[in-house]
Amino acid sequence: MTSCVSGCVVGLLLAAAAPLGAQPLQLPVLQREALERDARVKELELLEAQSVLRARNIEAERLPSVSVLGQAQYQSDVPMPPALLPGGQPLFSPSKDTYDASVRVDQRLFDPSSSARMALERATLAESQARVRTTLFTLKTEVSESFFAVALLQEQLGALKATIDDLEGRLRETTARVREGAALAGEAAAVEATLLQQRQRADEIRSARAAALARLAALTGHAIADDATVVLPELGDAVAEARRGLDRLRARPEYEQFDRARDRATRQQALAAALDRPQLSAYGRAGYGKPGLNFINDQFETYALGGVQLQWKAWTWGTSGREREALGLQQSIVGAEEAAFTDGLRRAIQPDLAAIDRLQTTLAADDRIVALREAIQRASRVRLTEGVIVASDYLDRELETLTAEFDRARHRVELAQARARVLTTLGLEVK
Repeated sequence: MTSCVSGCVVGLLLAAAAPLGAQPLQLPVLQREALERDARVKELELLEAQSVLRARNIEAERLPSVSVLGQAQYQSDVPMPPALLPGGQPLFSPSKDTYDASVRVDQRLFDPSSSARMALERATLAESQARVRTTLFTLKTEVSESFFAVALLQEQLGALKATIDDLEGRLRETTARVREGAALAGEAAAVEATLLQQRQRADEIRSARAAALARLAALTGHAIADDATVVLPELGDAVAEARRGLDRLRARPEYEQFDRARDRATRQQALAAALDRPQLSAYGRAGYGKPGLNFINDQFETYALGGVQLQWKAWTWGTSGREREALGLQQSIVGAEEAAFTDGLRRAIQPDLAAIDRLQTTLAADDRIVALREAIQRASRVRLTEGVIVASDYLDRELETLTAEFDRARHRVELAQARARVLTTLGLEVK
């Protein structure tokens, strides 16, 4: 029983550590994994923790603050009372050295800026986190480029494998005909040379595909098997819906950043206005010194005092109003940047939208071209077997068919990539 449990656990661990290859690679999954793995994701939690500390400091200002004061002083002269005693002696003689040690407690009773500063801190956190999400968004484009590079190479490799299999069959037939004296040795050599070239080409494609997969693995943090396949997403309906609602789309994280920047400027305006209002606080002080509150007494004594203090910037020469006006201009600046960003998005997707329209028509023609090339190749194969044409003529038809299949594969991937790029540019999820 123990060995069975151990074997199951080991099996689960090996399955968890196995490279991704059992399931086809999907673009939205890879993008999500890349975002979750990126080290900058931790910044969101760090920024929140940082903001919590600042908020606690603001809340702590509502609590009493305690300060300890100490002072020893000697002065060259002191005020003297008039001589009222016989012999011209004053009633008292203040000491030129003074000593004081006290504890002061301050308590804010009314501070209109406290809630405004707390609101500003929350707005600052939201803007900082929005800026991090904007930075992370660029990962989607990087993952998408690697994904479609793998997809294109996969399509090319599939078409090339079929060509290699056909050339191997033609090489066996041509070699047999050479042995029988029905064909020249040069024909078999031509087929073999073409076969070797296509194998070299396949090796180059596999090497480029492995590099693209390695880049995807580095982005997602998961090992990806060399035989992993990709599935092109079906995005036609999503792109059509996006085109219909293009003027209303605000899905990019930059829009959230613009909103948070405007909100922060609004909170700063509110804080500037709050700082102009009166602030009321209570204070108390207890100490021991020479003299105490009775400056006539020349002895050490304890003392205490307390009161209420009002602080109000009744006149600031218009600085607060100008600061609020400057913050209003900052909101206008953010609005201008948002409008320019929106215009840039509209311009950025126009080439892809045009490519989508073109490729949809092109792919329909590609299917017809490949079908015709394959029919021509089959006829050439029969003529080659009958000895009507030489191997070089057949190889030309083989290359034409391969080129047509490569073009179709490229157009298929380019269409999916253009659709994904449109959705990503607009900030929509690729599903």
